[in-house]
Amino acid sequence: MKILVATNNQGKLREIEQIFGESFELLSMRDVGLEIEVDEIGETFLENAFLKAKGVFEASGIPTLSDDSGLCVEALGGAPAVQSAYFAGYPTNNEKNNALLLEKMANAINRNAKFVSTVVLWFGENDYIIGEGETTGKILDKLTGEGGFGYDPLFYSNELNCSFGEATSEEKNKISHRGRALKSLFEKFQERQK
Repeated sequence: MKILVATNNQGKLREIEQIFGESFELLSMRDVGLEIEVDEIGETFLENAFLKAKGVFEASGIPTLSDDSGLCVEALGGAPAVQSAYFAGYPTNNEKNNALLLEKMANAINRNAKFVSTVVLWFGENDYIIGEGETTGKILDKLTGEGGFGYDPLFYSNELNCSFGEATSEEKNKISHRGRALKSLFEKFQERQK
């Protein structure tokens, strides 16, 4: 089955391929020559995942997988959450986002945080599957590791006992928010096929 992944984020696409790639033929927006940007104006991860899935499906006619995910930091009242990619403004910039997070967390005692992901597989109006996942950790006081993308070098995983930046992609995918959301979605997809 062909599924179009509604992202231009190559790091996210690689992660989805590693987790989901053997089950489906995954296509990127570039693969199908689709250059659209869906406004993520939702107030929740689910709303944004729906907006992207529906928008890309309507433009392509191909079942579409979309993800909205972000970092939720307790000391920042749950921020940056749905604004994670644009925490430091537009256009998105990982270095600026990480620098702003370090600045805001400079004197924080509570460093607890979680990554949250909601994925939607959209087949058409009123025909979709939702998967959700999260993983907990802490915000480090400096960038650690060269791997991953986004906030990964600042997120210390409680389960891996290292930053996502230090973890291998295999280690991260086993316990990541996106990995868990995709596994949840895939289980629901398999149930639907029975």
